[in-house]
Amino acid sequence: MGLTHIDDNGNAVMVDVTEKAVTHRRAVASGRIRMSEAAFAAVRDGTAKKGDVLAVAQVAGILAAKETPRLIPLCHSLSLTAAALSFVLHPDTREVEAVCTTQCDGKTGVEMEALTGVTVALLTVYDMCKAMDKRMVLGEIHLVEKEGGKSGRFFFEETT
Repeated sequence: MGLTHIDDNGNAVMVDVTEKAVTHRRAVASGRIRMSEAAFAAVRDGTAKKGDVLAVAQVAGILAAKETPRLIPLCHSLSLTAAALSFVLHPDTREVEAVCTTQCDGKTGVEMEALTGVTVALLTVYDMCKAMDKRMVLGEIHLVEKEGGKSGRFFFEETT
């Protein structure tokens, strides 16, 4: 299989989706940020000096999902029909998990939008908490599931 973002002359190109059918596309991505007990408590309790960390990160993640083609050079512009970002707090590991779900009716998938939404949401948490903890660690950013298009459904499963 050839590289889809390189033409016969070695130039970068967007994948041509002209002939692809429009289908409903949905993607879910997640990631985590681990932080100190004090920073986690401030996020959980809404007492961070910069304000409501999760509310700001939620809006940042949704905005980032919408702006993905401006950030990822060969990503197609899509008309998202939905973008949602939620958080799960994990007190035992002092982690905030971000989950981004994106949808559209289009010719190409929305995985990059979901992944971008999660990443920017976590970066926003870092930005708002860095005065409390500069040792925060972002990780486990991955596609959880996707549906639609030629490749059909995908569900992430851990492999050993």
